[in-house]
Amino acid sequence: MEKANPEQVGDCPDRPPYELLLICPSGLSPSQVSVVFDEAYDRIPHPAIDLENSVSEIWDLRVQQNSSLFNGKKFRYGGHALLSGADSDHLPRVCLHLGLTDYRTFVGTNLNPMWEKFLVPSEDDCRKCQHTSSPLGNGAVVETSDKKILVLQRSYNVGEFPGHYVFPGGHPECNPDFIGISRRDLNMRPTAFFFIKCNLQSKEIQQFYSRAQDGYESTQLYTVSMKDLEIMASKMPGCHQGGFALYKLMVEVAKHT
Repeated sequence: MEKANPEQVGDCPDRPPYELLLICPSGLSPSQVSVVFDEAYDRIPHPAIDLENSVSEIWDLRVQQNSSLFNGKKFRYGGHALLSGADSDHLPRVCLHLGLTDYRTFVGTNLNPMWEKFLVPSEDDCRKCQHTSSPLGNGAVVETSDKKILVLQRSYNVGEFPGHYVFPGGHPECNPDFIGISRRDLNMRPTAFFFIKCNLQSKEIQQFYSRAQDGYESTQLYTVSMKDLEIMASKMPGCHQGGFALYKLMVEVAKHT
């Protein structure tokens, strides 16, 4: 388990569209991941009044264009701490630092055409994003019992790893391992990724998907091979490309253990 250096990840001409903020290639069980939820990790309003006012302006404009939009609470990523071998079992642990934000603020900062102006120069990666909403997304690399991997297609033809709604309320056959956090360069959206080795076959998972409460958020669920996933990943949003990079690191570590 390691904290990646974002500068090292991106210091090459063919820089990938993501940063790996945390790498856990061996995977962490739920008992190895904890959370500190505190208002100290909430967003700090930007001191430039005009820029800060644009948050409401952008949201109001989006609502006018799409009346189905609604606001909702989200957890805000404020960093993490590595707790290697802190307890008697000597297992590595990570503590996520989370504040509170909402979808309105995400649209008004991270999805703002001026989103880069919300960033401030800082050696501390989280302080650099202190004026953005930075809601923590979630994605799962799910392997089925017939050796397929799940990929969702959004309505705008972008593939992504599924989030929580593939298995409504969880499923006893699916135990997630935390493999790290990736953040896309475009609008700085962080996403926590999990690996799930599922005892269900592809057809069974399609049945769950057909009944998913949030199924309207996507148009199709694919079950693909590792080779096909390699091709599809290049068309995913940056944070999900980072999720694929985390998965590949996990696979390489597994080969040598």
